[in-house]
Amino acid sequence: MDIKKALKFMLISTLSFACMNSIVKHLTHMSAYQIVFFRSITTLIFTLTFLLKHKIPVLGNNKKILILRGVVGVTSMTFFFMSTKYLPIGTAVSLRYMAPIFAAIFAIFFLKEKVKPMQWFFFAMAFSGVVILKGFDLNLDSYGLLLIFISAIFSGLVYVVLSKIGKTEHPVVVVNYFMAISVIVGATLSIGRWVNPNGIEWFMLLGLGVFGYFGQVYMTKAFQTASSTSQIAPLKYLETIFTLLFGVFVFAEVYTFWSLLGIGLIIVGLILNAQFKERLKT
Repeated sequence: MDIKKALKFMLISTLSFACMNSIVKHLTHMSAYQIVFFRSITTLIFTLTFLLKHKIPVLGNNKKILILRGVVGVTSMTFFFMSTKYLPIGTAVSLRYMAPIFAAIFAIFFLKEKVKPMQWFFFAMAFSGVVILKGFDLNLDSYGLLLIFISAIFSGLVYVVLSKIGKTEHPVVVVNYFMAISVIVGATLSIGRWVNPNGIEWFMLLGLGVFGYFGQVYMTKAFQTASSTSQIAPLKYLETIFTLLFGVFVFAEVYTFWSLLGIGLIIVGLILNAQFKERLKT
């Protein structure tokens, strides 16, 4: 396996997601539902074209759980986009990465999995970052914090649903359901809230789906190319760093020492948990 190629793929992926996040932040004058619609419809074109080209059944096998994955996913995405109106974009992305903690809790009840004591320690480290963010960063909006926590909870549920799906469905079929349901939900909820894009905003809205698609594709390629997940999994969190830098230099966001410390603890705690889980498999 070519580790350099895997690292390059992961860098492209995280930078793509960071660009998508920055576009979302720029378009906060539009409703989250409209952003969901444009984020999804462009990606849907890619996924649907891929499935038809390779003659892969679009509807998949287990339609009920595929629909559930789509509903849970669009809920998480919508609340994330809503939170960006109230939180610095780097903070919102780092808090969304709390999803593995909720996923572990859900897995205990739905998948009968066990969480090791060391994992609870890493989760506590990550959660202490949230406490520092809220306790010491007085500018952190409580409503925005509530929205991003709801997003992270539903993102955690996505992990559980994907575990249930397993390898019974083609990955692009799963994404296709997610995007199709997101288009329907976004379009429906945008009625009465639609803001007509102006000029370059059309390209930015279409760019949401393009960056989102390439972010997903190159992340998949990175994991397929690396000899072990632990080699590149921590690099997922570069998305937070890139997004934070965009926030500072593009949107003139200000991050205090306490907010950076909180974000750092969240990232480190979750990286350590991911590496610990990978060691358990070997």
